[in-house]
Amino acid sequence: MPQTPHVERHFTASAVVRDVVIGMADGLTVPFALAAGLSGAVSHADIIVTAGLAEIAAGSIAMGLGGYLAAKSDAEHYQAEQRREQQEVIEKPREEMDEVADIFRAYGIEDEHIEPVVNAMRNRPKEWVDFMMRFELGLEKPDPARARTSAAVIAGAYICGGLVPLGPYMIFDRVTTAMSFSVIVTLIALFIFGWVKGTFTGAKPLKSALQTTITGGLAASAAFLIARAIA
Repeated sequence: MPQTPHVERHFTASAVVRDVVIGMADGLTVPFALAAGLSGAVSHADIIVTAGLAEIAAGSIAMGLGGYLAAKSDAEHYQAEQRREQQEVIEKPREEMDEVADIFRAYGIEDEHIEPVVNAMRNRPKEWVDFMMRFELGLEKPDPARARTSAAVIAGAYICGGLVPLGPYMIFDRVTTAMSFSVIVTLIALFIFGWVKGTFTGAKPLKSALQTTITGGLAASAAFLIARAIA
């Protein structure tokens, strides 16, 4: 009888989700804190909007640059370790073969099964180096476009997140009214963001939404109190 093909569904965009989380979380909290802090010091919403937009522009650039430099550092670290492994399999093949054997032993494989695999790997130096990079050093080969993608995703998420708490100040002239709506829409945005994040990562959506709302709310509250104290 026909068999139903086994299809495995694994989430493979964790790096992008991490960048979205970083950008969105900061975008929702920092501009909110600035706008809320200024609400007690100024009486015109347009001043808060101007300051908020300036902060979003500066914050998105800074966050994007940070993501770019972090990804570039990861790529440079991988390349440096790869060169070291390539040199070691040439200059110290016996030691490297022993390391491969130790890795397999850690998985409970008997020596009689390890030896032919190790010997075969010695004849494939490129795959040998790739194996050592992944299983000895725990490093995955980075995407060449990762730095640019990370910068764009983080910056874009920061802008999207920052416009949420700032939006009410663009709509309402009365600062106190705008602040009240800003609090509400920011909490709703945190909840929705957490729900979507949980759905994509395989976590329980409700749990993820509540964690994100509470964590983001506490962070925004702390930032607001600091901004209000300074203002």
